[in-house]
Amino acid sequence: MFVDKQKSSNIIDLNRSLQQKETEIELLQKTFTEIGSELDIEKVFQIVSERARELINAETLLIPLLDSNCETYTYRGGAGKNAEEIVGESLPLDFGVCGWVWKHKKPWWQGMMNELSGDEKNRWEQEAGNMILVPLQGKRHFLGGIAGLNKRGGGSFGKKDLSLLQLFASIVSVAIENAMAVKSMEDSHALNEDYRYKLENLNKQLIESSKELEYLSLYDSVTALPNRSLFYDRLSRDIVEARNDGSTIGVLLIDIDSFKDINDTLGHDLGDSLLNKIARRFDDGININETLARLGGDEFTVILPGHDQAQVLRRAEKLIDSLKPAFILEKNSIVVSASIGVAVYPDHGENIGNLLSHADFAMYEAKSSSLKICVYNPDSDHLAQGHLAMVADVRTAMKEKQFELHYQPKVSAVSGKVVSAEALGRWCCTERGNVPPNIFINVLEQNGLIDEYTYWAIETALAQAKDWQQRYGEMRIAVNLSPQTLMHPGFKEKFDQIVKTENDGKLLTFEITENLFLSEFDRLAEVLEHICALGVELSIDDYGTGYSSLSRLRRLPVSELKIDQTFIKEMVDNKDDQVLVHSTIELAHNLGLNVVAEGVENEAALALLRKLGCDTIQGFLISQPLPVEKFNAFIEAQS
Repeated sequence: MFVDKQKSSNIIDLNRSLQQKETEIELLQKTFTEIGSELDIEKVFQIVSERARELINAETLLIPLLDSNCETYTYRGGAGKNAEEIVGESLPLDFGVCGWVWKHKKPWWQGMMNELSGDEKNRWEQEAGNMILVPLQGKRHFLGGIAGLNKRGGGSFGKKDLSLLQLFASIVSVAIENAMAVKSMEDSHALNEDYRYKLENLNKQLIESSKELEYLSLYDSVTALPNRSLFYDRLSRDIVEARNDGSTIGVLLIDIDSFKDINDTLGHDLGDSLLNKIARRFDDGININETLARLGGDEFTVILPGHDQAQVLRRAEKLIDSLKPAFILEKNSIVVSASIGVAVYPDHGENIGNLLSHADFAMYEAKSSSLKICVYNPDSDHLAQGHLAMVADVRTAMKEKQFELHYQPKVSAVSGKVVSAEALGRWCCTERGNVPPNIFINVLEQNGLIDEYTYWAIETALAQAKDWQQRYGEMRIAVNLSPQTLMHPGFKEKFDQIVKTENDGKLLTFEITENLFLSEFDRLAEVLEHICALGVELSIDDYGTGYSSLSRLRRLPVSELKIDQTFIKEMVDNKDDQVLVHSTIELAHNLGLNVVAEGVENEAALALLRKLGCDTIQGFLISQPLPVEKFNAFIEAQS
């Protein structure tokens, strides 16, 4: 009964969170629409002040802007308590929080107190009080800021308020800058209708560009269907709901037969047009709670919540039937067929990876047998049968502590001295010999064992770091953190059991991947803040190969970027890779991050990385991953 109440409470909290997010998005969209073509500066300030105050629930909202003399600032807009008395007042630039924000080019909020010295902290606690202020950065120059004073109903501005206000500022800054430009032109009697028309068009283009970017990140440009990212998000949500209510989910993987021949004959433009027409036919049979997506190429997938195997098969047959009428493309009559693989949650897998791989296997079974529709059958999946033996061996390895960690040194690009190390798992199986990490890590992830393995790796690395601290001084050890483990509800509790003090935390670095940015961001940020509170540093691993969001990156407590080895290995001879590496190093340094280049294998790459300002080097040029004894010898030989 308690578990049911807890689940119900969790669902209620999730629904509230989703409703709150929808309200915030509607408010942002409404603001963008209102100010998108508004050129009256006073109306822009009024709209921005009222909307920002509502967004962060502030008693008072003010807009201080830098004056043209760059020595003073003036409150140009405001809403709420006492705003009318403050708007129009000018103050010296070095007075108050506004001057601090413009000097440091970063936002002020209560969390900044932890970064200040004791004297500064006492001063700003008295001067700033309960205040939040984020910069307004225009396309051409620095404008000023948006400030909130005191939470309505009490309390303090939190991390969420900071994130929302920063997003809001990035949206309205261009409109404010454009409106200010128009006002300046009007004041000098030089504004004409042609210029007004161009500015209005510019704002419309900005609005359309923003919408297009958001659309392209979630939808396929050819078929207008959800893309792989949105498909993963929706299937993940459906699995959570099915797990809670004990229901099933059908997953269909659809491959258009001989589509390559169609592309080769008609050309890619007509091929894309055909894919769009196929998508429309499929979409006609999809209900509102279901998802039709394009994974890429000629592959489509369908999520059918609440469907058992018999229901899924009937839906698959309807999709096949929908393709029977010929398609007409530029007077060409084209008949299309498809093969469909079927997997059902939870019988054929309890996570996205298993469901997709099993649906994929069934789809190829359908192609090879000409059945058109095939349900996944583990008895015919010889790879799966071999997989079962591997799973048993991995479980035995965990139980008998067969895994061990090897350590690859990271050295300073300037001095060549070892500054840290990365812990890498190794497994020498009695029957299989040395099993590659990518194989056994994949088995661990797909069979619910990755959490146990990750906690073992953290504990082992921490114990080793303490030993090295006594021998050689403080040296952090980096441990790869599985996204699955990091986002697990019990992670923070288990982390606190392992890393008990800041003395422990300062010996560890957790390497996370860019794909984590696709996770629920507020929850991710909370977990990472919890980790860093105990001194653990965070590193973005394989940077450049996954989903990159610079706006999110700078809002996370990350200390380091690791440039993926695919860009490092050919960097000397490949100018594009060289430019990417150089820009990444500059970006990271501008954000205050350390940069590690992994996969460095030759002196030419090392010399170029030093020239480009890279901080830390890792790769076979320095050393391969070493067992503890050989790593100790490496350190001592270097000394």
